[in-house]
Amino acid sequence: MFPVFADSFSNSLVTILSSGVLALLTAAIFRILISMRSAGTEKMQKIANQVRIGAMAFLRREYRVIGIFVVIVGALLYAFLDTGIENVRLQNWGAPTTSGSFVLGALCSVLAGFIGMRTATAANVRTTQAARTNLGSALRVAFLSGATMGLSVVGLGLIGFVGAMLYLMQTMGLSLGDTLQALTGFSFGASTVALFARVGGGIFTKAADVGGDLVGKVEQGIPEDDPRNPATIADSVGDNVGDVAGMGADLFESYVGSILAAMLIGMTVEWGSTEVAVLFPLYISALGVVASIIGTFAVRTAKGSSNIHGALKNGLFLASAIVVAGTFFLANNMLPEAVWLGIYIAMISGLVVGLVIGLLTEYYTSDHYKPVKELAASSNTGAGTIIIAGLALGYSSTFLPVLFITIAIGVAYSFAGLYGIAISAVGMLSTLGISLAVDAYGPVADNAGGLAEMAGLPKQVRARTDTLDSAGNTTAAIGKGFAIGSAALTALALLSAFATSAGLESINLMNPNTLIGLLLGGTLPYIFSAMTMNAVGRAAYSVIEEVRRQFKEIKGLMEGTAEPDAARCVDIVTASALKEMMVPGVIAVVSPIAIGLLLGSEALGGMLAGALVSGVLLAISMANSGGAWDNAKKYIEAGNLGGKGSDAHKAAVVGDTVGDPFKDTSGPSINILVKLMTVVSVLTVSLYSATGLIG
Repeated sequence: MFPVFADSFSNSLVTILSSGVLALLTAAIFRILISMRSAGTEKMQKIANQVRIGAMAFLRREYRVIGIFVVIVGALLYAFLDTGIENVRLQNWGAPTTSGSFVLGALCSVLAGFIGMRTATAANVRTTQAARTNLGSALRVAFLSGATMGLSVVGLGLIGFVGAMLYLMQTMGLSLGDTLQALTGFSFGASTVALFARVGGGIFTKAADVGGDLVGKVEQGIPEDDPRNPATIADSVGDNVGDVAGMGADLFESYVGSILAAMLIGMTVEWGSTEVAVLFPLYISALGVVASIIGTFAVRTAKGSSNIHGALKNGLFLASAIVVAGTFFLANNMLPEAVWLGIYIAMISGLVVGLVIGLLTEYYTSDHYKPVKELAASSNTGAGTIIIAGLALGYSSTFLPVLFITIAIGVAYSFAGLYGIAISAVGMLSTLGISLAVDAYGPVADNAGGLAEMAGLPKQVRARTDTLDSAGNTTAAIGKGFAIGSAALTALALLSAFATSAGLESINLMNPNTLIGLLLGGTLPYIFSAMTMNAVGRAAYSVIEEVRRQFKEIKGLMEGTAEPDAARCVDIVTASALKEMMVPGVIAVVSPIAIGLLLGSEALGGMLAGALVSGVLLAISMANSGGAWDNAKKYIEAGNLGGKGSDAHKAAVVGDTVGDPFKDTSGPSINILVKLMTVVSVLTVSLYSATGLIG
């Protein structure tokens, strides 16, 4: 590549930036390939259009609310950090470095969610149509949709982050250290959007799902995705707003946060050039883009095969192998001889543990394995026993993932110190382009099955979409496990960056303020989860009342001669989700600022440590319990233990109802809560150091 700038560091950033452009170009090609596929019959297109309109309407209203929050917080950052209180009084305005980065990070996250949503709502009906031909074609369409989302996330992450770096250094004239401090705002913006998208989308999707299932399946005895159920369209909309836009925003901020943490710690290394330490995580991410693109071409099934899991794993394993091989040469050529091997091992530890956590999550949540089969069997004695067994499964499933996370931390620190921990987080997320594709494919497959049911297509089509959906449930659970593991390492790396900024060499538990912070931090994930679960309950109650009303008042609805008012259910859950998502988001932002101001930096460090420990454990247990309940229900629906309509099935539906907010609202949102609090803490140190308010 021809040099663009006079210094080699900036030219390296341009090279990395080009990988982000490559990701977006590939995503655009995949989107075009999807649009070239047939959208099926007029009836299929009509139903799909209802889902698309509902999803985009929710997204527009959600983004308006988020936009107001971003403007307010951006203005506060500009006044307090970029300008300073005294300069505001003098009207001596500073350059909007941190606040501008904050707005840019939020905008990139919003754009990633928007692209994913538009693609998913176009791919769902095309997946259904492809399933009328064969399973392999349907898999390809659904996976291309997920790949579009995954590559858009990493592409926008690198373009936004590296582009902002170049602008701040070349145009604004900031030093590398000041640039990275300003880019903490970028991560903050991404985390803010992620939290609102996860909480709002999670409340929407689970309120519609719970309300529709309890009235449709349990009370009326009609199948899932039955077109007579007024909540069916809202449920399909929810799959997109929660599991596509929400998950995309979640992993976007993890991706950016892990890179930022590694770069901030890279500024403190003593083994060589800080510029090399700062560039290395970016090069790993750029390599991961190329590896993910190559990996997408390996996701195919042999003719006549139904091994969807194997096809998806092939792509993920290939991409991981490419990163392992490529990073070996990067580390050997970029880093000093004394440290390169240790840093390479640290990266490998994160990548391998990420895959292991995914496989462990599959073991605990897939109906192919013993835990879920035993959970399903517990439904024979009623809803109470399956709920007890599901909770126990979630609690016991925390040990092995946490054990492997600690192994990654221990290996990374032993070989490369704090920088190694940060690099292990980057390694875990290096293949995000394809790991997110494997996850985001699931909601598209789920929607495809719903469309097949609502359009009255032959049973063979629904059987194929159910095969995709079954694999999608497992990949979604794997994605949540992966998100939790990456959140733990990213939050720990950001905690290290916070400690460095605050000048903390250790957190003294004998200091009562630290202990207070530790205990308060430990309670926050529980309070946060309670708020989001109650929000789902309140919204679901409104849906249940509306669905019951329509079945009672609309003549001919049960007979199929009249159509339900699906738009009413969509509107109910939209209004509830947007109303309920605000308070949890504000708590995540205000808590670190308040603790830092009142009790000092050690207490703030204690709060972050407490939130990290309790948050990781609670997120794993909730995600795995919820995923296991869902697949236990599907295991029974496949004809086991009496099949659909049996007492065991009714008990499993209740268990799945409890698990819905566990796995799709509260559990995933905790990841973002922990990371957002840590990013805010890094900014809080900068703010209070400038004003002398924090000790």
